[in-house]
Amino acid sequence: MTDTSTGPSSDYWDAETAAAYDESSAFMFEPSVLDPTVDLLAALAGGGRALELAIGTGRVALPLIDRGVAVDGIELSQPMVDELHRKRSDVPVVVGDMATAVAPGEDYSLVYVVWNSLGNLRTQAEQVACFRNAARHLRPGGRFVVELWIPGIRRFPPGQAAVPFHVGERHVGFDTYDMATQQGTSHHYTRQPDGTVAYGASNFRYAWPAELDLMAQLAGLEPERRTADWAGAPFTNDSESHVSVWRKPQTVGDVP
Repeated sequence: MTDTSTGPSSDYWDAETAAAYDESSAFMFEPSVLDPTVDLLAALAGGGRALELAIGTGRVALPLIDRGVAVDGIELSQPMVDELHRKRSDVPVVVGDMATAVAPGEDYSLVYVVWNSLGNLRTQAEQVACFRNAARHLRPGGRFVVELWIPGIRRFPPGQAAVPFHVGERHVGFDTYDMATQQGTSHHYTRQPDGTVAYGASNFRYAWPAELDLMAQLAGLEPERRTADWAGAPFTNDSESHVSVWRKPQTVGDVP
């Protein structure tokens, strides 16, 4: 994975990272993680077309297609698209950043970005632009869905430098934060088949749910629901993630 010095602020998943992505992220493919995601997205699509921002290797898009939903994608990394197309070559993907790239048509019933990928956009301006881009692609009444974690900053005691976000048999991950800039880095330690441990890092910008609601308002979207997970658990003060849904009004005057 490389850090882009020009263009969008997102890290770039290179060929080596893309080739190892599915194996290194195996826990994200577990039915307990993936099935509720696909269930809700299929229901929200309602038989219409869907657009996935940061479609990656198709972790969510492919099972959603298998459920009968037509899915297009936007993805910054050509190597990630290549991995997706090795699995299924007929998935339409526009190579570009999710803040500005335009997919064919403006009649999607669903636009979604999952697994904290919104944070790949590392400036507030780009995240605002992403909401506007999602709204641009939605038909009236369509929905924009974001899955994002809640920054774990209240777990920081004085002097602590990092907080864990995943601890498993093959992978351990820690986040470090810069509170002044809302920038962070995820540090990944993955056990390899030969017993060695590989290190990788990715950079992000964190955003609070209320900040996302304001981004949605600027894009002309209205809040519809927020839950703690894809299965619909209530969102509370103790929630460590959220799945938020905003709707594009049916008419211009259909915003409270």
